[in-house]
Amino acid sequence: MSLQEQFAQAQADSKNLPERPDNMTLLKIYALFKQASAGDVEGARPGFTDMVGRAKYDAWAALKGNSQDEAMQQYIDLIEELKG
Repeated sequence: MSLQEQFAQAQADSKNLPERPDNMTLLKIYALFKQASAGDVEGARPGFTDMVGRAKYDAWAALKGNSQDEAMQQYIDLIEELKG
């Protein structure tokens, strides 16, 4: 199975986890997905009134410089770990 196929499977699996991950883990899942699918973060950081947007932006920005393949593998590994 190719990395792309494993990534697609992990995306599907992420919707059927045995329990909802905590917010920090959800941010990590979001950031890894965005880095894997879109590459480095772009655009302006959301303002103070958008706390969720800022947290998502910061989590994604922390992965800047990671390759998309590297982020895909980390995403796959994290979802596998959460599946138990």
